[in-house]
Amino acid sequence: MARKYGFQAIELFFEDLLEVAKSMAGGDPTSNQLAAAAIVRQLCDDRKLSILCLQPFMHYEGLVDRQLHQKRLEDAKFWVRLAHILGTDLILLPSSFLPPSEVSPDMDVIVQDMVEIADVGLGASPVIRFSYEALCWGTRVDTWERSWEVVQRVDRSNFGICLDTFNIAGRIYADPSVSSGQTENCDEAIEASLRGMITSVDPRKLFLVQMADAEKLAQPLDSSHPFYNSEQPARMSWSRNARLFYGESHLGSYLPVKRILDVIIRDIGYQGWLSFEVFNRALLERDERIPEMMARRAAQSWKLMERDLGLEHSSMGYKAQALL
Repeated sequence: MARKYGFQAIELFFEDLLEVAKSMAGGDPTSNQLAAAAIVRQLCDDRKLSILCLQPFMHYEGLVDRQLHQKRLEDAKFWVRLAHILGTDLILLPSSFLPPSEVSPDMDVIVQDMVEIADVGLGASPVIRFSYEALCWGTRVDTWERSWEVVQRVDRSNFGICLDTFNIAGRIYADPSVSSGQTENCDEAIEASLRGMITSVDPRKLFLVQMADAEKLAQPLDSSHPFYNSEQPARMSWSRNARLFYGESHLGSYLPVKRILDVIIRDIGYQGWLSFEVFNRALLERDERIPEMMARRAAQSWKLMERDLGLEHSSMGYKAQALL
């Protein structure tokens, strides 16, 4: 469906790779995962689709359990092998959302952990890059400003930032747990944040831009809401169930996605992949028509973006991507 609707690449979730590996009879998990990577690469090659990144390498930075840290660092070395087979040079690192007791508040520890993983990528041939993304429900890093601070302090050529419109707006503009769906002074907050983005973010360290809007919920996401999950922060439950594509106002979208993309593309001068990362409860349905429905919506959204942001007349090298 991604190929049918004109997309040029996919982001590959590690969990999907595992599903392929689990379908293999015999063999050990490691060799099966490496074989699964080769299968997925061939599936994409046959459809002229690139694999732009492997993600998410979760719950890595600042672990209080330093033995677990060492294990995760070894896992990262294996992910580098997978990335080479997949033909991608990018691994995405979302900020950890483990309980506070399991993640150090010491930014020096977090930065040093990221230096270690960046050096793993630098030692690879070819080099593997890591893109750090602040999740809006992250334990220690929940804003792009905080993740950019880490990127600057790590100071490695292969360690950059991922900017996600949903996670940027989802922290300082939106709050699904209140009836308005918005934070106090949300418009002022987003403008102040974007001014800081313009003056500080180096486009050479901006490795990936992910795009999603989200529904304004009819009722606060509290314990009485259908999306409520006692093991998840409200913003995480909202993210998993209610993301939308750019421009889907008819479905209740309300985040300032166009404004954020204007800043990233025009003011910062980003050139590279523009990736739709849209999680939605529809993806849990078993209706075989869902993949095409989501791909069609993504394609419609891309055309609207091209018009709204002037991408069709731009000389810059933007590429669309669908994560379905």
